[in-house]
Amino acid sequence: MPRTLNPWERSRSVFYFKLFQPAVDAMRNMPKLQPKGNRPLKMSFEDQLQALVFFHLQEHTSAQHLLQTLKEDDFAREHIAPGQGIEKSSFSEAVNNRGLDQLIHVFQQLQTQAFGVLPNTHAELGELIGIDGSLIDGTLSMLWADYRKGSKKAKVHVGFDLNRSIPRKVHLTDGKGAERPFVSKILSKGQTGVMDRGYQCHALFDQWQQGNQLFICRIKAGTKKKIVSKNVVPAGSIVFFDAMVLLGTTSVNQSEKPLRLVGYQIEDIQYWIATNRYDLSAE
Repeated sequence: MPRTLNPWERSRSVFYFKLFQPAVDAMRNMPKLQPKGNRPLKMSFEDQLQALVFFHLQEHTSAQHLLQTLKEDDFAREHIAPGQGIEKSSFSEAVNNRGLDQLIHVFQQLQTQAFGVLPNTHAELGELIGIDGSLIDGTLSMLWADYRKGSKKAKVHVGFDLNRSIPRKVHLTDGKGAERPFVSKILSKGQTGVMDRGYQCHALFDQWQQGNQLFICRIKAGTKKKIVSKNVVPAGSIVFFDAMVLLGTTSVNQSEKPLRLVGYQIEDIQYWIATNRYDLSAE
């Protein structure tokens, strides 16, 4: 006979499944998760995703903590754990063989849903995509995640929609993966990449301009610059420099195409921004 949930558990169920419903919708037409060996899957991809969501909602401290909750908590046992339950060894195997293709599919579907309903703040600035890379600690069994001897790390390269505050594109590499090449992969036509100094590369600035890719990139203060033409700087502005320049040293690393360089100062610190956005004021 099915167990009857108390009123509190019923409320948890309603709220949880309302939260999880967009993910359910995103799993439609998803490639099916296949076992990598002869043994059947102990956890379906939906089981894996529910466990991952529940793990973060409840702020579990470890997989062991999550497994204990899946056994002892009525709601988790009824709605999150696989129907037959899950043991530590089977859970570890399922997590190690998680469906990356399925996760990417769900991510793409969810970000498309979110893009359609979230307000587009600062639309007058155009589509702004923050671009950065971040290291993720890995286990030694992640043989592909090379970083250094005795340490495994993956690197995630993210394009973050600054207008809607959601990630738009995600790429994964090993921990040594270079970040700069992913700018062209992340940006779509008409979008502006917003980047820190780690992305400064004068040859790439030329390449992005040649490909009509828009960018706003902070550069090192000591970068050499050859002024081609100057723009008027309003009196009393935080901006002290606005000009078309060539960046770098002649015959060494100088850019071939002029670009706009804006310098501004806040609390005695000067910042320099290289960009090919000529439609915006310097401020």
